[in-house]
Amino acid sequence: MTSFAQKSPVDETDMAVKGIPRKGQRVSVQLDSKRVEDSWKKQLDEQFGSKVKADKGVYTMDGVVIDAVSKTPVRVISKVDAVPTGTTIWWSIDLGNAYLGKESTPVQWKAAEGYLKDFARKLYREDLAVQVAEAEKALVSSQNNHMAVISKADAIKKDIEKNKARKIEIQQQLAQNAAELQQYNNQVDMNLKEQEAARADIVNMRVALEAVKERMNKIE
Repeated sequence: MTSFAQKSPVDETDMAVKGIPRKGQRVSVQLDSKRVEDSWKKQLDEQFGSKVKADKGVYTMDGVVIDAVSKTPVRVISKVDAVPTGTTIWWSIDLGNAYLGKESTPVQWKAAEGYLKDFARKLYREDLAVQVAEAEKALVSSQNNHMAVISKADAIKKDIEKNKARKIEIQQQLAQNAAELQQYNNQVDMNLKEQEAARADIVNMRVALEAVKERMNKIE
């Protein structure tokens, strides 16, 4: 992620390319080196086509015209490097009669500086566009998650209502069960009384039987 206050300082820097020191111009960007190099190579290819020669991270272009810098063909050597603060794009431009230099070719230097800064601004715009797309996706995801949470809350409310209804149903069943239990207890009490009455009948019947037997024994 990058901030909205990106700067692209351009400075004059010597760099040894394949053992040969060269004076050049360097711009710094606070972005991933792989993305920067891919974009730089794409821009060079689109602008200069088959004249771009790549060898171990060094880009060489012979006889190319960079309108912003020179109307006549120039030779360019360029390199992209990863640094702790992001990435640097360096190039050395042979104008034919001189190398690009802050003091020696100030007009061309300023034009080349503008070219590099325009490229850096394009990179930042692309990076911000990616961030915007990611933020929009994150927003949609957040909104979907919010809706899911709301749906979950609704489901929980329904479960609570079901639980309450079930509780009432259980309470009614318990009340009914208690009434049935009381009825059964009443039936038990009544049965005990019936048993007592039946035992009393048995005793009475025995007494009556004994009385009849006694009368029979008294018959002569």
